[in-house]
Amino acid sequence: MFFGLTIEKLLLIGLIAALIVGPERLPRYAESLATFTRRARDWISSAKTRVREEMGEDFDDVDWRTLDPRQYDPRRIIREALLDDAPVPTVRAAQAGAAVAATGDKPPVRSPFRGPQDSPAPFDSEAT
Repeated sequence: MFFGLTIEKLLLIGLIAALIVGPERLPRYAESLATFTRRARDWISSAKTRVREEMGEDFDDVDWRTLDPRQYDPRRIIREALLDDAPVPTVRAAQAGAAVAATGDKPPVRSPFRGPQDSPAPFDSEAT
């Protein structure tokens, strides 16, 4: 149940409320509770229809279970990320590996700031 409330606790709260309110005012409070429940149900249904109208026919295509935030367990996300397949080597990495195998030398260390033609990174004089 909600907030740790069980059926027994709810019945006990209702019984205490009925004793506090008294038999002469109980029908009036029960009627106001029923009115509030009807209004809340109408408000929820009107909100659903408004969302359905604004989303159009895409509303029925949405799988709402995938958007549930309770499914995002960080341990599961990390486990799945670690168990993913190894990255596929690119063409440049394969060429560098072939060059190393042919010469027997270590591949040159490339700066991450160099472009594909080994030209220096552009300098922006207006940058702060």
